[in-house]
Order: sequence, then C-alpha cells, then structure tokens
Amino acid sequence: MQPVLTVSEMRAVDARAQASTPLDVLVGRAGHAVALAALDMLGGAYGRRVVAVCGRGNNGADGRVAAHVLAQRGARLRVVEAGTEARVGPADLVIDAAYGTGFRGEYRSPQVDPGTPVLAVDIPSGVDGDTGHASGSPLAATRTVTFAALKPGLVQGDGAVLAGEVLVADIGLLPGDAAVSAMEDGDVALLPPRRRDGNKWSAAVLVVAGSPGMTGAAALCARSAYRTGAGMVRLGVPGGRMAEAPASEAVSVPLPAEGWSGPALEAASRCAAVVVGPGLGRQPSSAAEVQRLVLQSPVPVVVDADGLFALGSAAGPLEARSTVVLTPHDGEYVRLMDGRPGPDRIDAARRLAVVWGAVALLKGPTTAVAEPGGRVLLGLTGTSRLATAGTGDVLSGMIGAMVSRGVGPLEAAALAAHVHGRAGARGPVEGLVAGDLPDRVSEVLSDLRSWRASTGGRTCGGSRRG
Repeated sequence: MQPVLTVSEMRAVDARAQASTPLDVLVGRAGHAVALAALDMLGGAYGRRVVAVCGRGNNGADGRVAAHVLAQRGARLRVVEAGTEARVGPADLVIDAAYGTGFRGEYRSPQVDPGTPVLAVDIPSGVDGDTGHASGSPLAATRTVTFAALKPGLVQGDGAVLAGEVLVADIGLLPGDAAVSAMEDGDVALLPPRRRDGNKWSAAVLVVAGSPGMTGAAALCARSAYRTGAGMVRLGVPGGRMAEAPASEAVSVPLPAEGWSGPALEAASRCAAVVVGPGLGRQPSSAAEVQRLVLQSPVPVVVDADGLFALGSAAGPLEARSTVVLTPHDGEYVRLMDGRPGPDRIDAARRLAVVWGAVALLKGPTTAVAEPGGRVLLGLTGTSRLATAGTGDVLSGMIGAMVSRGVGPLEAAALAAHVHGRAGARGPVEGLVAGDLPDRVSEVLSDLRSWRASTGGRTCGGSRRG
C-alpha cells in the first residue's frame, strides 16, 4: 500500500525531517527529482526550451533547482515568477512550480501553447492538497512529481484529472503511519492462498439476490464470487422457483417470497460471508427482511444495490452481530446520508462509516473505503469502462469471496475495488459488459499472484499512479 498524506500530515513530516536535515538539502533533492522527470519527458536536455514558473515558497525553490540542473545539461531555460506573465510562449516543457499543496485562494496560470507538456511539482498549482478541488485556472499536467507520499488532492476531485501521471519521489522523508493508503498490485498478498487441508466450505459465500424473473444480477454476483476464489456459493432468490435459478455452479437455496430472512440466516451459518441486495427488488416487505439478515448474520455481510435501498429506511448506526460492508454509488449514498458525498470522497466515506457503524465503500473513479475508526484505503484503478449495468454486482461478489477467504472486511473491499478496476482495464475500450468481468478478475488475480511470486512484489524506482 502507498501512504497518502494530508497537507497537515506532510507538514509534520517536513518538520521532523528538518530537525536533522537542512532545508536546502531537502530542496536540492526535490529539485533533482523534478529535473530527472523533466529529462525523461524531454528525452534529453541539450537545446530544449524549458520554462519554469516558480513561486516564492519551497515549491518555487524546488523548481529553481530543477531549472539550474537542466541548464547545466544544456537546456535553454527561462524562469518566470508566478503571476507576472499571462503567457509563457513556445516551449518544449513547462515546469509548474508556482504553488504547492498548502496553497489557498485562486490561481490563474499563464497560458501555454496547446500540446506543450507540463510537469507539475508536488501538485498542480491551484489544486487543494486535501480535497483535489481546483480554483481559478490551473494547468493540466502531463506528469506530477510529488514527494514522500501521494496526497489526497492528487487522487480525487479535479486533482485526479489535472495531475496526469503521478510519480512519487523518495527524497529521504519518512511518511510514518498514514491514516489513508492507496492499494497497489502487490497487495494481492493480503489474499491468502488456499489451505492445503481446505475444502469447498472453507470459503463459502451466501448470496441473497435477484427476484422472480430477474436473476441476472444474482448470477453476476455469484459467478464473480466463484472467480474470486470462493469454494462454495449458495444462491437464494427470494420467491424464486428452482426452475428459474440461473445456470451456474452456485447451489440454490430455496427462499420464500415473504419471511425469507430466517432461512437465509440458517444458510449463512455454514458460510464465511454473505452478500445481499443485487436485483433483490424494492418491495416494502423486503426492507425488514434485509435489515434482519444484516443485523443477525453470524458472518460479515456485504450490502449492495437494493439492499442499500432497504437499509435507507433504517436508522444508523447498525448494531449488527458481525461486520457490515456498505457499497453505495453516489445516488445510494444520498439515501443513506440524506446528502450527496461531495468532492472529498475520503471524508464522505469516513462520514458514512461513522454514521452507520460499518465499513463504507464509496464507488467512483477513486473508490474510498473507510472504517468507523477513520482508516481509509483507496482504489485508484477505476475506469470509465466500468460505467455499465451490473459491474457493481460483480464487485459485491468479489468482496464477499475475499472476506470468505480470510481477508479483513476493510482490506477485502479495497483489494476487490483495485482488482475490479484492473479487470475492467483488460476489457474492450468500447462495449465492455459486466458479464465480461468475472473471467478477467480470475486472470488478474492469477497474474498478480504469479508476478508477486517471481519478484517478491518489488518494483524499481519511484511509484507511479497513472
């Protein structure tokens, strides 16, 4: 996992470092890291035209060091004081070192010729380091070099778009324990391999989903649970006839149309996780049944789709017997919280977790997963290819399977979101459907497991998010 530090946390890291390392040394390291990124973008420095827009603070100092290094390599450098010019003119690269993560106010960047690559220092100037909200007219960066750790403003809101590819440079600062972390491919290690003495019941999942004549969501959820490694998936469709059960490896559990929570709880007693909600329908009688299952389940429960609608009529926090994982998109969040999440997804997920006393996964391009204690894990692999019906049903089945295999609910939800995005990225650019995903989930997990076994999960150089 990569640490993600807020502005105040980063200031504390800087202060601790300066107790033993002079500021000019840290600025020198940061400037050289920026210069290396610039050289990579330029393909060499000699004769290249570079404009560095520099402010008065440490961010500007980093930019000036980078400019000096590039000039020594033969680049044609021009340093522009932030706010003094409306246009920078022709350039092979613009370095945005006007303001860093602590900037407040409205920033008007100079105009840059179309197609000119931009390298931002720490964060695109004018973007809030915590929320990612952009004020004024910040430059959209091709690449951003940030130091020691990711910042919330680089992975959510406007910042996630404006930052471009993000490179985390090591300049000798120790992030320490972070309340927010971002998932990485190596975190597949959280998912334990199958036990040598295990059997199908060792990782069994109960899926309560679908309704008479509407079993597509239930089938997707059950199939994705299997493809994520569940050994047994028991599928109950309230009021559904056995003849209507979707064709799959899932074992049907007969559930009546009314009062189905009792049989579902009995079925859950042999499982390690429960998923409830996809395609369940919104009949008034469902709400009480969903709430009873969620509150009395002997094992962790993942609540999605119509299950969240049913919970919306209840009052949080949930005094449940086991951990509950809520998985809303923005519209479902409104019903649960009586208001939209807003641009700060990390804060929104935390508020949902506290109010409902549950693990809260807020879906989006950046997926934020929070627990009531304040810890947050981020999934940064989201892709617009997943913006199609049924992909959330796949995700809920994945979470249930990972919990059944022994991953903690917080980590299971975040790892599932990470793998879900990776699977989506393997699909076609146009026309990806939810049914494409389960097989790709299996492939991603298998490939990541093999990669980790061959490399030990090690990567070379700084970490990237792009």
